[in-house]
Amino acid sequence: MDTGGFIQNCLLVVVFSVCLCLTAGTPIGTSVINCNSGSNAEVGQVDEEYVGDVEVVTGITPGSNVKLVPFLFPDQLEFLELGFTLGDTSATVRTRKPLDADNTILASRDRTLYYSVMCDGVIKYNNTRKLRLNDLNDNGPVFRQDHYHTTVSEAASLDTTVLRVDAEDADSTPTNSRLTYSFVPASEDFSVTNSGAFLLRRRLNYNAVAKYDFIVTAQDIGGLNDSATVTISVGDFDNLNPYFSHNMYRAFIPENQAGTFRNIEPEPIKAQDGDTGINMTVSYRISSVSPDKYAGNFGIDSSSGVVSVLTALDREEMDSSVISVSIKAAQTDDTFKTADTVVSVTVEDVNDNPPEFDQPNYTVSLPENSPVDAVVFKVIVSDPDQGGFVGTLQILPESAPFSVDADGTVRVKNSSALDRETTEDVTFQIEARESKTPNHVVTAQVEVTLSDVNDNSPTFTTDKYEGKVFGNQTVGMLLVQVNAEDPDAGPNGQVRYSIEFGNKDDYFSIEETTGEITLAKTIPLVENMIQEFSLYITARDEGLIPRFSSAQVNIRAPGDSNAQFLQKVYHGTVEEEQSPGVLIVRVNFLPAAPEIPVTFTVDTEADKFDISSKGELITKVKLDHDEAPHNYSVGISISDGVNRDSAVVEVQVTDINDNSPVFSSSSVTASVSEGAEVGTNVTAVPATDKDSGFNKQIRYSLKGGEGRFSIDPLSGMVSVAGELDRETRAEYELLVMAEDLGRPAKSATASLLVQVSDINDNSPVFSSAEYLVEVLEEEPVGTSVLTVTAADSDEGANGRVSYSILQQSPPSDPAVFQLDSSNGTLRLAQTLDYSKVKMYSLIVQASDGGSPSLTGNSSVVIKVKDVNNNPPEFSKESYDVAVTENLPGGSSILTLEVTDKDEGGFSNGLFMYTSDTFEINKQGVVSLRGDVSLDRETIDSYIIQVQAVDQPTDGLTSTAQLNITVLDYNDNTPKFPPIPDPLLIPEGDYSEESPGEVITILPTDADLGINAEVTLTLLSLQTLFKFREDGMLLAVGPLDRESSETFELFVKASDKGSPQRENITTIRVSLTDINDNRPEFSSSSYVSSILLKDAEEGKLLLTLSATDKDAGKNSLIKYSFSAGSSPYLALNSETGAVTLTSDLADITEDTTLVLTALAEDHGQPPLNSTARVVVNLRVASLTEGVAFKSSSYNFSLSENQPKGAAVGTVWASAGSAIYDVSYEVRTHADLFSIDASGAIVTKTPLDREEQEWYILDVEAVDTRTPPTSAFTLVRVQVEDVNEPPEFPSEDYKASIFSIAPYKTSVITVKASDPDFGEEGQLVYSLQSGGQNFDVDPSSGEVYVVSVVDLGGEEVTMKLMATDPRGLHATTEVKVEVQGGASSSDVVVISLNLPANTVEKKVPELEESLSSVLGWTVNIIEVSSANGGSSVSRSLRAETRTLVSFICEDDDEEMVSSEEVTEKLQSQSAAVMTELSKLFGEDLHFNIEGEPHSASSNQAAVIALGVLLALSMLGLIVAVVLIFRFRKSEKLDKDSDKESFDISRFDEGYT
Repeated sequence: MDTGGFIQNCLLVVVFSVCLCLTAGTPIGTSVINCNSGSNAEVGQVDEEYVGDVEVVTGITPGSNVKLVPFLFPDQLEFLELGFTLGDTSATVRTRKPLDADNTILASRDRTLYYSVMCDGVIKYNNTRKLRLNDLNDNGPVFRQDHYHTTVSEAASLDTTVLRVDAEDADSTPTNSRLTYSFVPASEDFSVTNSGAFLLRRRLNYNAVAKYDFIVTAQDIGGLNDSATVTISVGDFDNLNPYFSHNMYRAFIPENQAGTFRNIEPEPIKAQDGDTGINMTVSYRISSVSPDKYAGNFGIDSSSGVVSVLTALDREEMDSSVISVSIKAAQTDDTFKTADTVVSVTVEDVNDNPPEFDQPNYTVSLPENSPVDAVVFKVIVSDPDQGGFVGTLQILPESAPFSVDADGTVRVKNSSALDRETTEDVTFQIEARESKTPNHVVTAQVEVTLSDVNDNSPTFTTDKYEGKVFGNQTVGMLLVQVNAEDPDAGPNGQVRYSIEFGNKDDYFSIEETTGEITLAKTIPLVENMIQEFSLYITARDEGLIPRFSSAQVNIRAPGDSNAQFLQKVYHGTVEEEQSPGVLIVRVNFLPAAPEIPVTFTVDTEADKFDISSKGELITKVKLDHDEAPHNYSVGISISDGVNRDSAVVEVQVTDINDNSPVFSSSSVTASVSEGAEVGTNVTAVPATDKDSGFNKQIRYSLKGGEGRFSIDPLSGMVSVAGELDRETRAEYELLVMAEDLGRPAKSATASLLVQVSDINDNSPVFSSAEYLVEVLEEEPVGTSVLTVTAADSDEGANGRVSYSILQQSPPSDPAVFQLDSSNGTLRLAQTLDYSKVKMYSLIVQASDGGSPSLTGNSSVVIKVKDVNNNPPEFSKESYDVAVTENLPGGSSILTLEVTDKDEGGFSNGLFMYTSDTFEINKQGVVSLRGDVSLDRETIDSYIIQVQAVDQPTDGLTSTAQLNITVLDYNDNTPKFPPIPDPLLIPEGDYSEESPGEVITILPTDADLGINAEVTLTLLSLQTLFKFREDGMLLAVGPLDRESSETFELFVKASDKGSPQRENITTIRVSLTDINDNRPEFSSSSYVSSILLKDAEEGKLLLTLSATDKDAGKNSLIKYSFSAGSSPYLALNSETGAVTLTSDLADITEDTTLVLTALAEDHGQPPLNSTARVVVNLRVASLTEGVAFKSSSYNFSLSENQPKGAAVGTVWASAGSAIYDVSYEVRTHADLFSIDASGAIVTKTPLDREEQEWYILDVEAVDTRTPPTSAFTLVRVQVEDVNEPPEFPSEDYKASIFSIAPYKTSVITVKASDPDFGEEGQLVYSLQSGGQNFDVDPSSGEVYVVSVVDLGGEEVTMKLMATDPRGLHATTEVKVEVQGGASSSDVVVISLNLPANTVEKKVPELEESLSSVLGWTVNIIEVSSANGGSSVSRSLRAETRTLVSFICEDDDEEMVSSEEVTEKLQSQSAAVMTELSKLFGEDLHFNIEGEPHSASSNQAAVIALGVLLALSMLGLIVAVVLIFRFRKSEKLDKDSDKESFDISRFDEGYT
């Protein structure tokens, strides 16, 4: 038998049976029992919880018995039973209870049910079966615990299993029993695995989170789940270092001050343990100071962290005013746990340094007569204090001719006082005074030496000189000597003489240096006649620009005659104290014949005067101006033995400076208090001078004293000029100089010793600003704590110091300490108790013996050691705090300050309280719980009893009450009351002063205080309405119903809370009408014309029309005639129609009817208006019109007249008086206007230079209906007015070298003249500052005269441009004269080009030469080697132009001409290339041997020109003299005197 096939067929049958079971609800399986050998079969599979037939077994032999027996696992039969009746051929295996795959009996057997159907025969064959159960997800996970808890140290390692949760799922298959775990809320600090293990993922921080609460969920694949709670508490571990609240603090302390800082930002320095659960105390120390040299200047309290300055700092000695102090805080239980911070200490500046001049004394040179504001020099004032010198500079004395600017620039203030000939040296002081307290003052001595300027012309000793020529004349004889003096120095004072004219016959010559006039050839004398020769002598100095003056010399040549004086009175002067023999005057006389001698006699004052045979009056004795008469009348006579003549000589004795000033004492001692204010008089040191006039006037000056003293130059009073300090200097030795104003000046000196007396101006200064000391509380009374010392720099009693305790903090009675007044020893006076006072602060005072006494203070800090025995103490018994009701949850309210007198304070304390609303942490911070919000309307206050316990075990306690008031928050919006719509108000002319009331609106607000205060405002952009404070809506502007009848207003109600709450509503205001508008006619006049032939009764002529803007009855109008009624016209009162009342048959000529119409409304009171009514009754024609009197008008006016200037008047006629005429300018209306009378005026000033003629069209219009018009032409001419020329607004600036020759062009100034045709007629002239320059009058070209001595200076000139009518303008020209170059540095090259061609390209030529030579080239002159002007030179056949230049290297140093010449030669090819680029290929250049100067030639030309001009002038004078001489001779040959009438001669030439 094929068993394999049999089994296969059976399996197929079984599978087929299973499929039928599952699909048709039949048994799971069906099989045929095999009782011959047994069988094994799988019934199939079924889902758990199955109840019903499992298998139907067939093939049972009838009568045979079968049983259900265990197979492998006997306990599994509890799930099955066999349904079989003996004799049946089949049996059914069915379930006894639901098949549960999760049951342990089945789950442990891989969810397979094993059984057997046994044939109960001889041989008991088993037919074994297996039924597989499919596991269903019918069980959810279940946690073993509802709550899990653990505590984890914050130092636990990452990935440590902190806690494990465990849940079970009863399902048997891994798929259905596999669980996943999760928790909420999510946290990055932990994770949970599928095994239920909580792993630490991030380091824990007790300070951040002390406890974690999670809900953990276990879930299977089908979503069935279970939850449990997990609490993980964090155990604080001492793993954190202390920390400061800030990484950097800023502290400020003034320099020179020790002690604690006056201010620390952002808050006091504080560090605390990072482990807040432990909160170990910390100690402080300074770890470093940068710069480290200041380490000893700072200290810190180790327990409080208070930093102080031990030794004062001087900011000026510091490289930086900021010092970094590094502070380290360490835990007291572990010094390795530290924190660091930096205190940036700013040392604030104190004004403790006086300003300093860059030099103690200044010596400068200045040309005399320098102009006002000329810069003398500049001082530099510095101050080591912050910000440098801030203050004022002042010249002392103020009478000095100088001023000083704020930047230290010293300028000339009084130019007239800078006269070298009067004062060669000017000495003064510059005072620098600080603006800040204590207003330090320093001075610097300045001596200005005035250098000479040729500002004095030579001055002759007399206006006229006289000489005589007698018959014994010889060629070369001395006739007279002229003398001129020039007070200038050097060449400026050297005088040369010359005869300008009058020497017509060359009879005379003059020695140019001595002034001696000698006879050049004999003069033919004429008997009984005196020939007179008037010579004009010029004395000229040798200044760069010479100055000169002239004198007249009269030389008489008498012939034979009687002896006689030519004058009756002679005048002479003589200086006092001259030795006898001084010539006073030489009298002129007419001698007798040469062979007859004459004698002179002194008739009066013969003891003092004598006269020589030549008529020379001389002194016989010394004359004294100071002790004797000043004037003498000396009678003299002349005689030839026969004839005698007399005359008088008036002699004036002049004072000379022969007496020096004399001090009353050569040595003076004075005393002044060091506290004397500036200006206090010290003493007068007067001197006297016997001379008179200027020689007697004395000026005082002072030397020495470091600027602390000044002297009045007129009175000699010495006064305090600067702050005195005896401790710095106790006495000053001064030298007083008295100098008269004579020439030469005489002076005297006296010594002045000023002793500075002491005042009590220095306070005692302690050796330390703060003393620190620690004292045990057990120390007995009398123990010496420390010794303080103070010093006072005053002397005597002012410097004697005594000590006292000024203040003890905290105070006590009796005092705890006593201080020895003489030696400063501080001792205990009472026992110490740390529990009462931990630290005493004393202010000790050092007083000097001055009157009033000055004091200095210092502080003494005494720390007391203690024993721990005190309970904690609240800072208050009751804390009152107010919070707003909108306070966010978790917000801090206040910090309870608890102190403990024991050492360590309250660091280990805690708080106990009861409150569901507020919480208090260990630091005493009271805050609102995070899940709680406040509502003032519900609860407006809380009272909490708080107990402070200083330690967890057996702690001492204290209690305080916390009163929390809930303040209102602006959380309610204002509400409007009901408001009528619309609101009515009559229209009217309302204003702020007379408003109209509309309605009162009173909004409400449920808040309190200002939150409930409501203000009303209008949002509309209008000014007609506003609210009064009481809520009344007011009309405050004119309301016109006719313009706007309704107003919609947006009203905003705003409370005053913050944030502000507001409510907005709209209201409508309607205006009721009042009769406020008059009727308005459509026209001001109505005109109608009618021919009489067209007239008939009732004919409508015109209709009046008026409107009224009012409403209702106020707008109804009635018409009437109010004036000028006519029987020919009728007016309808309602329609306004004007009609004829007849056919006008009785009218035979033109008639005009003029009436006034009235329109009146029906208002109360009624309002009206009028209009003119004109009716023309014409016989023949209706045509008329307006016309001008003239078809054109011509007017003129001057230019630049102001707006409104009258132009002229036009006139037009309307042809009838009943019509008005108006005018209008139709062209140029922007420039002209016309009024109702026809007068034309300007609307703006007119400028002839812009436009000369204006053509205006003027229109005239009448009031006819319709109107007529006419035009006329108006010509307006603008006449010229002379206007001044104008320079450009900016000044001119130029630069030249000091070696520039004469006529070198500097710059060309150009002025413009707005007047027509006169611009080219301007004349330029030099007004000031130009002695070294001149200007071409026509071109405005400024050129050099001589600038040799001006190297390095800047010259400022003022130039004027004048028009032909005398108006002018001025400008400034500033010329910088560059020095450093000499004529030896000048190099000259020649070019074969015209000079004007080269001059046009000077900048390009400089650039070309610079590029080749490698230096900076400056061309100083371009001149023609052929002579002549640039233009004329360009026309010559052979042209050669000389170019003079100098070179500067990169350091702006001059390059020698030899070096430049050598380089020109070596680089000649390159030079040629560059110059050819500039001037063309035909250019040639040569290097000249020496600089060619045109200045010498030009100077010669100038000299020749001057001589020629003088010669021409002399010739003209000579011709005139001859003519006059002959005329005089002809008139009277017998009068010798008349021919020598000097006044008449002068008169003819003035």
